[in-house]
Amino acid sequence: MPELPEVETTRAGIAPHVHDQTVRTVIVRQAQLRWPVSPALAEVLPGQRLHAVHRRAKYLLFEADLGHVCLHLGMSGRLRLVPADTPVARHDHVDIVLDNDMTMRFNDARRFGSMFWLTGDPYAFSLLAHLGPEPLSAEFDGAWLHARSRQRRAPVKTFIMDSATVVGVGNIYACEALHAARIHPRCAAGRIGRARYDRLAEAIKHVLARAIAVGGTTLRDYIGVDGDTGYFQLDLAAYGRTDQPCPRGCGPIRREIIGQRSTFYCPVCQR
Repeated sequence: MPELPEVETTRAGIAPHVHDQTVRTVIVRQAQLRWPVSPALAEVLPGQRLHAVHRRAKYLLFEADLGHVCLHLGMSGRLRLVPADTPVARHDHVDIVLDNDMTMRFNDARRFGSMFWLTGDPYAFSLLAHLGPEPLSAEFDGAWLHARSRQRRAPVKTFIMDSATVVGVGNIYACEALHAARIHPRCAAGRIGRARYDRLAEAIKHVLARAIAVGGTTLRDYIGVDGDTGYFQLDLAAYGRTDQPCPRGCGPIRREIIGQRSTFYCPVCQR
């Protein structure tokens, strides 16, 4: 599924093309997504101008005159900018047609995405209000992880994938960050000291920043806003490398299930 780097890549790619554009019409072909598409979207958005595109965790927020469009890509969602006369494909569920004859088109084969119309403070929205800090922000660091982890018995991998701890650290990036920090994914979160959490926080920042720089990781469904794919999969040190040598020359990468997710690590250098 699209993770934070893929969502940020989408935001950065689409933002310059929709800035200061007026919405001509909204076409909803399939309203029954994970949550129903807000009926107000087609009713009140036409005629409004789009001012900016923000990201909070894995949600995109399109700032309009009277509110925000909140989009979550779900498991397989894609948002692309296409000419307004582009033929509709299967699973093209929502079009936001702009006055520049371009369309933001939301395609979602599994229909696990969602699209809302929000008025008031978008960050007070129920799906956003209780999220943890952004991983690339100053608010996220080793001190935060250490303080929040005390008395936690859950594996550290589960802990950092909890969006109340930090947003956007999906399965791939959790595996990569833990490998970079040399921390075993099954280690109890509450037993890790401050110095190791400092190292882990920096690893999370580095891994996500690198993934954003190369357009994300393409595994299965994700395709970017321009139809291209991300290249971070070429840099993966642990994820998906079962039985391949650890890049540090330690031994083979192992795979096991933690929290119902495939987890990849080196049993030698990750302690």
